Amino acid sequence: MQKVYHSCAEAVADIGNGSSLAVGGFGLNGIPHNLIAALLEQGAADLVTVSNNCGVDGWGLGVLLDHKRIARTTGSYVGENKEFERQYLHGELEVELVPQGTLAERLRAGGSGIPAFYTPAGVGTLVADGGLPWRYNPDGSVAIASPPKETRLFDGRTYVLERGIVCDFALVRATIGDTHGNLVFAKATRNFNPLCAMAGKITIAEVEQLVEPGSIEPEAVHLPGIFVQRIVEVGSAGKRIERVTVRKREGGK
Repeated sequence: MQKVYHSCAEAVADIGNGSSLAVGGFGLNGIPHNLIAALLEQGAADLVTVSNNCGVDGWGLGVLLDHKRIARTTGSYVGENKEFERQYLHGELEVELVPQGTLAERLRAGGSGIPAFYTPAGVGTLVADGGLPWRYNPDGSVAIASPPKETRLFDGRTYVLERGIVCDFALVRATIGDTHGNLVFAKATRNFNPLCAMAGKITIAEVEQLVEPGSIEPEAVHLPGIFVQRIVEVGSAGKRIERVTVRKREGGK
């Protein structure tokens, strides 16, 4: 199978309106921003996204939010995006909040062919009992609330049933990839990217460096190429730092 695409635009050309997308990244780290930019230009709308967070204002998935391209999103953290907050509270965006570890396992499970699993995370809260606002009405009342989930007792402890996640497409970013789709992630970019890649029926990877098969030692592969259907070389330009936390040097230099 020919997996190498010459441009991000070519790789995302068949993502249609209403498609579901698992998108890698954590904060601004490891975000497939080139693929997201190409998707914005492509014009697909009413998208259903699954990602740890929905980018920030004007960056990552935030650019799709800014243009009202996302209809529903599932994630764990939403605190860095004012437009996200505005759309959610005004009934323009449906949001499913999931505990971070549960989200990771739901993606892994979906990619492994596991339809559901039991976890103690969320037991005794609205996560399990239902009632989390998924969508608001414009007047602030709840239009859609999360339903209660099945629970079960194992060895005297209660667990809640969570469904695996499978999406139409996955967009991920890696540091190195070969033409067979084997990927290597540098440091913290190995966050949600492998899990999202597993959960996509068609996974599209942007990589900083594309190499020939055999260039990556087998034990160095973080994600096998069986999970990747398309790959694009994009270089390393355009990455951002979410927050600069280093202190100023003495003397202001």
